[in-house]
Amino acid sequence: MSAGPLFARYAYPPNVLGYCGPPDPMALIEAGSAGASPEDLISVARRFHGAWPYLELIAASNGIADPLDPRVVDAYWVGSSLLEGISAPSLLDAIGEHPDSGLGGGSQLREAVATGGVAHHSFHVFAVYPWLALLRSGKREPAMTVLERCRIRWGRVEAVEDANVTVRSQPLGFDGHDLILLEEREEQACCRVEGIGFVEDLVPGDFVSLHWDWVCDRLDPEALANLRHFTARSLRAVNTSAGRG
Repeated sequence: MSAGPLFARYAYPPNVLGYCGPPDPMALIEAGSAGASPEDLISVARRFHGAWPYLELIAASNGIADPLDPRVVDAYWVGSSLLEGISAPSLLDAIGEHPDSGLGGGSQLREAVATGGVAHHSFHVFAVYPWLALLRSGKREPAMTVLERCRIRWGRVEAVEDANVTVRSQPLGFDGHDLILLEEREEQACCRVEGIGFVEDLVPGDFVSLHWDWVCDRLDPEALANLRHFTARSLRAVNTSAGRG
């Protein structure tokens, strides 16, 4: 699989690690293949319980019938103007105000939404999952690793050797109170394993998106700017919430 629906590009890396979605990662690959029906992919995508409510919310808020429309999927994983018109109450409804939220529950989650939280994957990782609360309580691992790898991050390709890609990116850090972006450093990612990959013909200088250890897509300047913007916005929202310290 050298390409495929946008949802599969971003959902496969955590799925193959067993973190979300159906237990067999090939179900996602097969549902995203050229011969599969749209219903096949919808059936599999619904099993990604973290992402699906946001996709439905983004689609409904923008008058788009299909939650797997590429514009909707791009808005959730990378970011776009489709996120701007979504009301705070609608976002909180989609999140479900998880009682075990990373910001300590309903009131702190509402504050994070009010201070800029949006229906973006980075906000879900930082604010809804429990990892930031664990980090703030002094339990650095695995919280720091999951926060860094689970978010969609950007990087510049430095070298490509077969399926191995060297990327220069900004890692996530923690200063004792806030999540911050650190100085750029090189990291290793893969673009293909056993015939499964999503981006072809990478060359040094390309900007790409990464999820866990995978290169998911090539980013044009607009997409790169959007991913930077909505990541920064999500960081500000959780850092200024009452859950600090």
